[in-house]
Amino acid sequence: MIQRIQTVYLLIAAIFSCGLIFVFHLWANTEDVLVYAKDEILYLAMFFGSAALSLISIFNYQNRKFQFVLGRLNIILNFILLGLFVYQLLMAPGESQISEKGVGIFIPILTIVFLVLANKAIKKDEDLVKSVDRLR
Repeated sequence: MIQRIQTVYLLIAAIFSCGLIFVFHLWANTEDVLVYAKDEILYLAMFFGSAALSLISIFNYQNRKFQFVLGRLNIILNFILLGLFVYQLLMAPGESQISEKGVGIFIPILTIVFLVLANKAIKKDEDLVKSVDRLR
């Protein structure tokens, strides 16, 4: 399980989704109060959902097709999260309470990169198993 590179990629994606949200802020309010993902329940639930999908995918290492599907669902979840961030940041200045953007809004992008790398490695393993089955 741990000897496969996709497990490492999925673990890094889970750490980004679950751990870094408490370190980096998403944005600062007009009162210069830093807003973290733990302050917004929707963002917190989506980040934890992404981390849970990554961990579930790690422990389903015997079923590569299901692992691949979970990776795609996780990528879609992170794109939705990124879309919510972009929507929140591109609101009209009078409607929004955001004065400064934080580093935390880039966490879904980094997570997507590692999920794509993991899916690529899972696909490579699946193709290798299929090629061995053809030789039998």
